[in-house]
Amino acid sequence: MRVVTTAQSPADSVTLDVQPTPLALLLLGREADPRSERGVECPGDLPSPSDPDLVERARAAKERLGDKVFVLGHHYQRDEVIQFADVTGDSFKLARDAAARPDAEYIVFCGVHFMAESADILTTDDQKVVLPDLAAGCSMADMATAEQVAECWDVLTEAGIAEQVVPVSYMNSSADIKAFTGKHGGTICTSSNAKRALEWAFEQGEKILFLPDQHLGRNTAVRDMGFSLDDCVVYNPHKPGGGLTAEQLRDAKMILWRGHCSVHGRFSLESVEDVRARIPGVNVLVHPECKHEVVAAADHVGSTEHIIQTLEAAPAGSKWAIGTELNLVRRLANRFAAENKEIVFLDKTVCFCSTMNRIDLPHLVWTLESLADGKLVNRIEVDRETEQFAKLALERMLALP
Repeated sequence: MRVVTTAQSPADSVTLDVQPTPLALLLLGREADPRSERGVECPGDLPSPSDPDLVERARAAKERLGDKVFVLGHHYQRDEVIQFADVTGDSFKLARDAAARPDAEYIVFCGVHFMAESADILTTDDQKVVLPDLAAGCSMADMATAEQVAECWDVLTEAGIAEQVVPVSYMNSSADIKAFTGKHGGTICTSSNAKRALEWAFEQGEKILFLPDQHLGRNTAVRDMGFSLDDCVVYNPHKPGGGLTAEQLRDAKMILWRGHCSVHGRFSLESVEDVRARIPGVNVLVHPECKHEVVAAADHVGSTEHIIQTLEAAPAGSKWAIGTELNLVRRLANRFAAENKEIVFLDKTVCFCSTMNRIDLPHLVWTLESLADGKLVNRIEVDRETEQFAKLALERMLALP
């Protein structure tokens, strides 16, 4: 317990008893939680980022490992890292790619923590999933903890609606949240199959608890399925009862968790209006993790893979403003420059995914060299019970028509 005294003068001082939350301590760097998406520090000595031999060292270590290692690279990774990926893709595609390589002893996942967890869930017991930097987490996934979601379910139970609610969790969630979803009859979704997942869930129950990204849930329900904004309420885990009355919960069709992506959440309606004024004839293409008003104002909306496919099919000379992570936008701009496709970042302010960018070439070199020397580092391993229920939720998604 900490005692905090606030005062303008001794006469009006007020003493408050404040109990710091585990998340607050984690943010302050005073605690480490291996189960958190914020991760912990990595052990071992990393090579210097100024080492001119890093590329050659990574290549040599990967060659020493041969077929024993399979390197996955998420689209948002740095170019210096993505060049060593055996396959690239979004989080779920990469997890499935890992499962399709049962002969690879080591799966090195250049992404973030929840992605490595999903890969561990879907791969065999003999395979070892490795995350080059354990502190590569996901701020969105951090916004829903197992304790908070359990408390939310208690609130739904007290409101008399829990039996009507089907949880649907975004792929961008921790293994704990996926396991909660599996235990309570729900499914997982990606940004590309969210509509199918919601349709399935409404066949099972009358309401959906959508975790942890409110924007994907709202955009899918309203834009793709014809619901109204009034059908959606936002559950705030930091407020008693989620900040909602029992009546609001009973009236809602979509109970959206108060979470968001720190990158996609920064795009605004002003960003769209500004780029249209600056670049006449521009096509605005955004990810469904963006705010509803941004999605409503865009010309095209879709997952990371959809964004790539749309630009591949775009005519030469066309102009595009993309609302997604900058590493990918820059890579696409370079890729299609020869076709005279003008591709710009939607917002004027540059914004990388800070946690994705934690995995750099020194971390990758350290990981590959350690594995080549027979030393297993930074293994991501989901416990049996969590894996069982999380896999159940993932299998429900795989079974979607």
